[in-house]
Amino acid sequence: MFIDKQSPQAFHALVQVSEAVRATASEAGLGRTAVELINLRVSQLNGCAYCLDVHTAAALRAGESPRRLGVLNAWRDTDLFTPTERAALALAEATTNPADAASQASAYEAARQALSEDQISAAIWVAVTINAFNRVSIMSKHPVKPSQAG
Repeated sequence: MFIDKQSPQAFHALVQVSEAVRATASEAGLGRTAVELINLRVSQLNGCAYCLDVHTAAALRAGESPRRLGVLNAWRDTDLFTPTERAALALAEATTNPADAASQASAYEAARQALSEDQISAAIWVAVTINAFNRVSIMSKHPVKPSQAG
């Protein structure tokens, strides 16, 4: 069962939250590619194929490079990501795995060095929101449909 279709009012509310979070991130100066990197990293951690497909396309449309997308899973092991992106990715991971207190403390410390308070808040909200969408898609078993191009 697709829970988004079964309970459309609840899903619509989640979409509205997502739109507000996207606006918050933009107002905070957290760029669209950084937002999509968060969406992708959280979706990798959660194993959400549907969201990975959707947000890979969104990242590419926003100007993200295939090379950086290819190494996103190992972002700590490359210098391809900016300090802002690295801080946002660490916060996203800490938000997705909140039981790891040491990672949370480390993520906040790094974030305070590279991000404003508004950007920290926005990055966490982006991670919270994509975590919710991941659960909707995983529990609904949303399929990744083959593209006509390939």
